[in-house]
Amino acid sequence: MGLSFVTEPVAVRTPATSANLGPGFDTLGLALTLYDDLSARVTGDRFTVAISGEGATELPTDETHLVVKAMLATFDELGGRPAGVAVECVNRIPQARGLGSSSAAIVGGVQLARGLAEAKISDEDALRIAARLEGHPDNVAPCLLGGFTIAWTEPGGARAVRLPTAQGVRPTIFVPQERGLTATARAALPVSVPHADAAFNTGRAALLVHALQHDPELLFTATEDRLHQGYRAEAMPGTSSLVAALRSVGVPAVVSGAGPTVLALGPVPADFHPGEQWRAEMLGVDVDGALA
Repeated sequence: MGLSFVTEPVAVRTPATSANLGPGFDTLGLALTLYDDLSARVTGDRFTVAISGEGATELPTDETHLVVKAMLATFDELGGRPAGVAVECVNRIPQARGLGSSSAAIVGGVQLARGLAEAKISDEDALRIAARLEGHPDNVAPCLLGGFTIAWTEPGGARAVRLPTAQGVRPTIFVPQERGLTATARAALPVSVPHADAAFNTGRAALLVHALQHDPELLFTATEDRLHQGYRAEAMPGTSSLVAALRSVGVPAVVSGAGPTVLALGPVPADFHPGEQWRAEMLGVDVDGALA
């Protein structure tokens, strides 16, 4: 007997995310209160996507859209596909800015497929599928689970834990007009790093876990990094300069994901002006994620 599907539409809200958070390269992530809203319903013929907001004029509207790719991967995991699905996306997460837009699409697709199929998969399997599609779990984990997450990969796939954040954690994002590409940012990284730098980041990442949960006063020291931001600075001079400027006035600022967005994890002085090329937005920590 084949897989069956519900007839009514399903919807999911997926949060933006910031990965790395300074020293937690490919491991730590934070869900933010900026969202894409997705909905889907089973149709009788093909897969279509209607898009409004961010990326509306450039993203594909067929089976090559990342939401649909994630849906198809999830349907295959469940053992069957519907003849067609109509997807609607209201996108608010900036594209290619280091705020997890691709992870939001992937997690959204996984969750839409879970909602449409009458057979079910576990949250652990949903994370595994999403991480496999994204290539690493640091963004998909907070998008799916919400909050502050630590993600890692085992032989069986991705795993993650969600941890609470202290009330003093107040994210502000600085989003530039220009875009960045994760592949380009990763290409700037060296094959190996000095042992001392690896040890430095291990200590800072451990401290960051404590600071985010219990003591935001330690966030400035805890967000220091030697593994990736310095190597990427030449390709993102504006981002590097803004991080340095914020940190010079005591703000725990880091590159958000692969950039070029900058994330501040503490209060920004009212008289700090990043420049006309940057759009600043104060956000909160999303605690719900995209779990149904």
